Parts: sequence; structure tokens; C-alpha cells
Amino acid sequence: MGQKAVDIAKLDVDKLIQMLNEALAEEWLAYYQYWIGARMLEGPMRSEIEPELLLHATEELGHAELVADRIIQLGGTPLLNPDQWTKFARCDYEEPTDPYVEEILKQNLNGERCAIERYQEIADYTDGKDHATYQMAITILNDELEHEHDIEDFLADLERLKEDIKKLRL
Repeated sequence: MGQKAVDIAKLDVDKLIQMLNEALAEEWLAYYQYWIGARMLEGPMRSEIEPELLLHATEELGHAELVADRIIQLGGTPLLNPDQWTKFARCDYEEPTDPYVEEILKQNLNGERCAIERYQEIADYTDGKDHATYQMAITILNDELEHEHDIEDFLADLERLKEDIKKLRL
């Protein structure tokens, strides 16, 4: 962090760097969960859902870049070893052992909801104290909220599809 930024920051920078490293670990895990889940995906609407999951993966990677850059700007060191990701992350990585589309979506939804909590905490911690981190957190938070909405829509569409199939069988 630039000297003037350090002088005017009204927060514990070490605590913030810790929070950001935790978020960084979660972004890398989210990236991989989306990426591998999209490739493993089986079931109805796969051709519509797969590109959206890959887009989400790309956006999670972009979040990781923003967070890592901010950690460096604050004078910290981003996590250097992938072995640290699961140790730092509060959001779980859910291995896609069941490739059925609905299960993959539910796993990603859990991750998005955890990310929403993480970035809300970072935004609350930095609001009025560190404007650059606050703006970054709000930007990422908005993306995570959109991801949650996208996944909820896909799950609702799948539920509707199941209901329509049941009606056809009657």
C-alpha cells in the first residue's frame, strides 16, 4: 500500500491481508470446481449449462487476479503454494464425484453463497476505511450474486423440466 494509503487506512492491514488470502484460496478452488465440473457434466441442459459454468470459472480466475494484486498493493504476499488453498479457504471444494448436472449446480451454488458471505465481510471491514479494497470487494460481490442467480435459474429450469416430464407420464 502506498504510504499515504497506509497513513489514512483505518483498519488492521495484516488482518485484511489474511482475509484477502483466504478469499484468494477460495477463488482458486471455485475456479477449479467450475472448470472441472463443466467438463464432467452429464444430464439435461448440459449444452446450455456447460458454457455458463466455464464463463463463471473464467470470472473466478479474474477475481483471483484482482485479490492477488490487492494483497501485493497492501504490502502482503499472496498464497504461494496450492497446498495452502484448502487450509485458508472457508468455502469448501466439493469434488464432482456425481457428474449429474443438478448435483454440480448445487455444489457451485454452495460455493457462491460462501463467496457472497466472504466479500460482504470484506466490504463491511473496509467500508469507509480502505476505498480501493472496498470497491474491489463490491465488484466481486456483484459478480458472485449474479452467479448465484444464474445457478438458481438453472436449478429452477431443471425442476420445471422434471415436473413437465411427470405430467407427460400421467
